Amino acid sequence: MKSITIKGSERESVGKKATKALRNAGKVPCVIYGGEKPLHFSADELSFKNLVYTPNAHTAVIELDNGDKIDAVMQDIQFHPVTDKIIHIDFYQLFKDKEVTMDIPVTLEGNSPGVRSGGRLLFRKRKLTIKALPDNLPDFFNVDISKLKIGQNISVESLRNDDFTILHPDTTVVVQVKTARAAVAVEEDEEDEEAEGAEAPAAEAAESKE
Repeated sequence: MKSITIKGSERESVGKKATKALRNAGKVPCVIYGGEKPLHFSADELSFKNLVYTPNAHTAVIELDNGDKIDAVMQDIQFHPVTDKIIHIDFYQLFKDKEVTMDIPVTLEGNSPGVRSGGRLLFRKRKLTIKALPDNLPDFFNVDISKLKIGQNISVESLRNDDFTILHPDTTVVVQVKTARAAVAVEEDEEDEEAEGAEAPAAEAAESKE
């Protein structure tokens, strides 16, 4: 999984006045949990652009001005209710031998024959929560829908992998194709065409006997 580098400064004061001053200066107050004790730091709001405003999942490398580098994953983010500016981010420190929980995006590949027949594609789970060691975190789940017909679905069970644990029941539907009225008409037309095609040779054979 790709890592985004965030350059920040460790915070000595975490009071309300200090936090407000940081925000007024365009900085985002943050905290990293998971180590021996919580680590407070701040960074420019623009530093989080590629981490926050993207559908992809990324880990982060927090580079502090004292030279420390900490691998982490974003756990929670708070936005201002009016301006939508980032006002606080919680991170969780990553350790190579310790599993972490993370939401991984789902992408669809291919064209569903069910949709081509007029069915309705329902993308039920655009993200799946998994638990894995940092080195085993996937960038995304790639789901192939090229054989998905009307009435069929793809569930979590088919996405299981030994490298990580998906924290959803096996029966959880990720994507499915449901019947639509147009689809029924298309299928009936196809059946009629097949029937007519089968009748034609029979009729020709009867005529030749006569």
